Parts: sequence; C-alpha cells; structure tokens
Amino acid sequence: MDSEATEMEEKKYIIEKSQSGEFTVPSDMGQLIEDEDQKREQSNIPQASFNFINSIIGSGIIGMPYALKQAGFPMGVLLILIVALITDYSVILLIRGGNLSGTKNYQDLVRAAFGFPGFIFLSIVQFVYPFIAMISYNIITGDTITKVMMRISGVTETNILANRYFIICLCTLFVTLPLSLYRNVAKLAKASLFACLLVVFIIIAVIIRSTDMHIPPTEGAYTFAKPGFAQAVGIMAFSFVCHHNTFLIYGSLEEPTVHRWSIVTHISVVVSFIATVVFAACGYATFTGFTQGDVLENYCHEDDLINAARFCYGVCIMLTFPVECFVCREVIENFFFQAAQPTTTLRHVIETVLIVGATLGASLATDCLGIVLELNGTLGATPLVFILPAACYMKLEEGKFYSAKKLPSLLIVIAGAIVMVIGFIMAVLSPQGCSHGKEMSYCHANDVNATDFSTFIPSTEMSMLASSTVPSMISSTTTPFSNFSSIGP
Repeated sequence: MDSEATEMEEKKYIIEKSQSGEFTVPSDMGQLIEDEDQKREQSNIPQASFNFINSIIGSGIIGMPYALKQAGFPMGVLLILIVALITDYSVILLIRGGNLSGTKNYQDLVRAAFGFPGFIFLSIVQFVYPFIAMISYNIITGDTITKVMMRISGVTETNILANRYFIICLCTLFVTLPLSLYRNVAKLAKASLFACLLVVFIIIAVIIRSTDMHIPPTEGAYTFAKPGFAQAVGIMAFSFVCHHNTFLIYGSLEEPTVHRWSIVTHISVVVSFIATVVFAACGYATFTGFTQGDVLENYCHEDDLINAARFCYGVCIMLTFPVECFVCREVIENFFFQAAQPTTTLRHVIETVLIVGATLGASLATDCLGIVLELNGTLGATPLVFILPAACYMKLEEGKFYSAKKLPSLLIVIAGAIVMVIGFIMAVLSPQGCSHGKEMSYCHANDVNATDFSTFIPSTEMSMLASSTVPSMISSTTTPFSNFSSIGP
C-alpha cells in the first residue's frame, strides 16, 4: 500500500513539474530545432499532413521490396497494412498519453509514465535508432554514388572512383561531417524538405522500370508466407517510424486537439501506406528472389533512369544524415551533461567527430543494407512504434491493464516484444548475403553466366535457385532478354 502511494506521489510530482515547465528534457525530435521564433505560423490540417507524410516516407522505403521477399509477397503486403494501422493507432496514443500526463515531448512522456528507468531506456533507443540509420546511409552512399560515378566517368570497377570504401570516406569527409557540425538543425530544414521530394522521383522510376524489365520470377516468388516475417516487420517499422516527430508536428497544428490530430494522422498514414505498397510491390515484382536490401542494387549499371534515381537517393540520404547525427548528439548531451553549462565548441566538435567516425567505421565493416535495416528495425524502430507508446498509455490511463480500453495497447506491446526478440535472433543467426559492384546476370543479354550466382543471391532458397532457376534462364535465349534493350541508354 505504501509503495502504491509513493508511486502515485512520484507520478503526481512529475506531472506537476511537466505542466509548470520545470521538468523538460529537450532531446525529443520536436526540440531538435531550436525555437528561434516561438510565434511561428501554425499549420492547418493539410500542411501538417504533408509534414507528417514527409517524416514517414524516408530512407526506409528503399528496403521495402526486400521486406516483401523476407515475409512472402502476400504476407508482406498484409504486414505493411498491419504496421501502418499500428503506426496510426500508436501515434494517436502518444498524444493522448501526453494529454494525460501534461507532457509535450516523448522523453517527458516516458519519464512521467516509468520514471528515470524509462528515461534511460528511451535514451538508449533514441540513440540506437539514428546511429544505425546513419550506418545505413553510408552503405547506401557507397551503393549509389559508385554506380553514378562509373556511368558518368566511364571508369571500370577497379578504378578508385568505383571503390565504395573510398566514396563513403570522401562523402563523409566533405559532405556529411561538415553538415553534421551545424549546431542548429533548422538550417537544414529546406534541404531536408527537398530530400523528401526526391523520394517521389525514385518511386516513379521504380514504377516505370517495373513495366519494361521482364525478369523471370524465381521459384516460390509468390509464396504466401516465409520464415523471415519478423525481420520484415522490423524493416517496415524502420520505414514507418515517425513517433519522434509526433509532438513537433502536433504542436504546430492550429487548435491542436486529439480529434484534429487524428485527422492528420489518418491522412498521412493512408498516403504513406499507398506509396510504400506501390514501391514495394513494383520493386519486388521486378526482381522477386533476386531482390536485395537496397533494391537499387538490382538495376543495371547503364540504366540512366535508375542512375538518376540513385543520384537523387544519394543526395537524399546525405542531407538526412546530419539530422540523425543531431539526435545522437542531443541524447549524449542530455544523458551525460544535463546539469552542465551550454555545450562548448570543443565538446560539440569532439562528440560530432566521434559519432560520425563510429558510423563510418561500422559502415566500412559491412556492405549489406538488409542486415542493417533488420537490426535497426527490430532494436530501434520496434520499441518506438510498438512498445513505448502503448505501454505509456496503459500506465497513465486509469483502469486495469487488461481492461477493454487497454486491451489493444496490451496486444501491441506483446506483438512488439515478440517481433523485437525473434527479429533480432533471426537477423543474427540467418544473415543474408548481397553483391555490390557486380551487375546481375540479367543485365548481360549475351553473357548470362557473367555473374557468379552463389555470391549475390541473398535468399534462403539459394540452392534451389542455383539448381532450377538458373538453368531455365540460361536455356531461355530469347524471351526474357530480348526486351532488355529498353534498359539503359
């Protein structure tokens, strides 16, 4: 009885401090942008919806065709729908939880619900998610820019300009590190918006190529479900995670109420779901069992439309990298130096260089985007999307945790925990391979044996593909490759 009274007093104290403004941890994404203009213009529902769509549709979309391959095409589409619905529900739960606790950002909400241990857990998750995301950005840079350089300059794969390690280091030194040294992420706002618009062109390019590339589907390409569904959910959660932006966009809304926010959320999630399903379906249907973690790796080097998409995507993720670095830096500041004076220039530079250097080293150690997306989805995005919003609501809402009102939240927490554990175990025990810098055999109409199939098929059915699919492709000397003159210039 005494412990319950103590818990109630602690919760009451936290809520009172939150409402009075004395208790604030400024590490939520909504506070990453310094409020130089507190009286900025508010957003109406369409404007807020557009901002939220931009926060949902980002770099994670590039791995969605691979998620369909992991889960099975029909099951994958169904899982995208489920993740979208959970995203819609959990984002609204965040705002409801904020209203219940009187808090205005994610970290304050979790601390109000679970105290300092909750603050520690969220801080870890908020660091892990952007940190692994930056690793994936470097991998994508190495995948995309090398292809563009080879096409523009005409160099071979042995040239230094086609070396992914050299390109990653070069882009880090001259682009992402200097941009990451900014103290105010608001200076990157317009660049970030432009980066999001580039994703639209990438989606259009993938749709166009799905109509004129006629690669024979691999055996079992449209099996209803496959064992990799847990990793697939992790990738989908990585793509749909937007919860760290929720309070920022909600606070910018005219007359912010749960009802108006629900409208914004429904519009944003529906549009994002449609765009994601179209991109994932077109990308997977084009390559089926050959689909890689970075679907742009599947396209031929001389395909100028896709090279333009590669360039756009490379620019997109390089402009997004500094924002994620800002998040990691803020988490470090709030966790280790919360009571210290404002960050000195020396500490700011040291933290930035260490974060960027660590992500650079990790990205040079692996060249497969799929495993990175799986790990970040299961360890970073899954708690942010599934577990924490529902758990906070269950903690703050009155009534028993198994009541009808809280039952959906309880089921989401359980599902999130299962996906997190199984996804991590399977990602570690069943790593997938990939091929970088090598064109797929279907790009060579006159030399289908140019590529060693055993080195690039990232599939659990590799032996089956090598024994059945490849011979059938080799024997087909006219039909699917006669149409490949349309790929590239």
